[in-house]
Amino acid sequence: MTEASSRPHDSFHVFDTTLRDGAQREGINLTVADKLTIARHLDEFGVGFIEGGWPGANPRDTEFFARAAAELDLEHAQLVAFGATRRAGGKAADDPQLAALVNSGAPVVTLVAKSHDRHVELALRTTLDENLEMVRDSVEFLRAQGRRVFIDCEHFFDGFRANPEYALAVVRTAHEAGADVVVLCDTNGGMLPAGVRDIVAEVIERTGARLGIHAQDDTGCAVANTLAAVDAGATHVQCTANGYGERVGNANLFPVVGALEIKYDRRVLPPGSLAEMTRISHAIAEVVNLTPSTHQPYVGFSAFAHKAGLHASAIKVDPDLYQHIDPELVGNTMRMLVSDMAGRASIELKGKELGYDLSTDRDLAGRVVAKVKEQENLGYTYEAADASFELLLRDEVRGVRERFFTLESWRTISEQGPDGNPGNEATVKVWAKGERKVATGEGNGPVDALDKALRAALEPLYPELARMELVDYKVRILEGQHGTGSKTRVLIESTDGSTTWSTVGVADNVIAASWRALEDAYTYGLLRADVQPES
Repeated sequence: MTEASSRPHDSFHVFDTTLRDGAQREGINLTVADKLTIARHLDEFGVGFIEGGWPGANPRDTEFFARAAAELDLEHAQLVAFGATRRAGGKAADDPQLAALVNSGAPVVTLVAKSHDRHVELALRTTLDENLEMVRDSVEFLRAQGRRVFIDCEHFFDGFRANPEYALAVVRTAHEAGADVVVLCDTNGGMLPAGVRDIVAEVIERTGARLGIHAQDDTGCAVANTLAAVDAGATHVQCTANGYGERVGNANLFPVVGALEIKYDRRVLPPGSLAEMTRISHAIAEVVNLTPSTHQPYVGFSAFAHKAGLHASAIKVDPDLYQHIDPELVGNTMRMLVSDMAGRASIELKGKELGYDLSTDRDLAGRVVAKVKEQENLGYTYEAADASFELLLRDEVRGVRERFFTLESWRTISEQGPDGNPGNEATVKVWAKGERKVATGEGNGPVDALDKALRAALEPLYPELARMELVDYKVRILEGQHGTGSKTRVLIESTDGSTTWSTVGVADNVIAASWRALEDAYTYGLLRADVQPES
């Protein structure tokens, strides 16, 4: 780990606590290797500080700091060790946890301190005056060891409302002892923006300390509360990637930084870093093994997706009419969704996105609109199946369906053997390149068997299919009918190793619906491989 060479200006801090506070989210369990990987992503994004955990209190965090010293080469960020003020009745110089913070090698230390009088008396079981001495002694000790110190005032807003003079005394004590930043924590996440703004402004006026904000999202206001604190004068924001954190989470790093950079015109990242935001968000989600939120502001897959025909008509004239920013600023893209809400403008924009200019042929665009509405009335959905929509569009453009094979019949058999294990077999009969092909496949289920049978029939004629595989399969029983007679919609996601695509099929039973989605998947995959279809 080396000293960062190109940190953002110290006048404003973007402080990330994904590795500590974010890791407290239910369902996240980070290994040391995971933490090192996330730290590299956060440094690449350009945050100023990365809080790595609590060395001395957690063996995994102790190992993280030891490995970080040898394995992390941070360009933009400084690593931060987290801990608590010394124990009541002791001395900072003799406190083993403070010693562990020093031994971690981190150049910056964040200490959590009690600022709510009831927490001091009930949780720490000490006096209010002793708590102030714990803050003063701990900060002065770490400063004497050459460490930069931030103080997290736990439960500050609740404490301020209960006993403002004592909460202010904690801030003054930390500031006078040499803490660079005093962070006001909405630990229970119950604050609203107006209250945060008023209290932060009053604390700055009455103490003169440099303030930061740490907001939990229990009211859904963590990002808004963070920005309200900035409006009031806070110059240090604590966030987590994708809003990870205990209970419902913390202030989300990406909307906070997006707002600061774009809305506030405040440069808090190195040049060019903002355009990496979507990629970094998704990369961290992969490491923690959580599906990225598709509707997350700025970086979500649906953040700039447009479905309504009215919106599409306006966007065709000027994309800014229904988008608050250019999605490319944050590394995202605009998407047009094709659905039964689609009008001609939606189809033209989606066609342009796929490489087809429909603006000069109103009749063609009208036919595509009518076809989409007709199909969606039958249960199809194209907003989640771009490949099936492109095939529909190509059919209308060319006036004929492009085929690589023609179905004669398919059949599936499911049976249970004497050992109780189910067996699934499928047979397909297709015509391709003038040949009649009959093949059988066995699989984990009837659809898997059908896929293997179709692959066995076609791969000798289309070797390009060897690179293609199915990676996801979803089934939905459509509303409006009941019981086993209901219509079924199947969505299939396929890949050729470099790109993925989605196809849809609808029928009265799941196997028939799956066949239609499979047929589209194979057809689209072969078109992508530049194979010429049959006449």
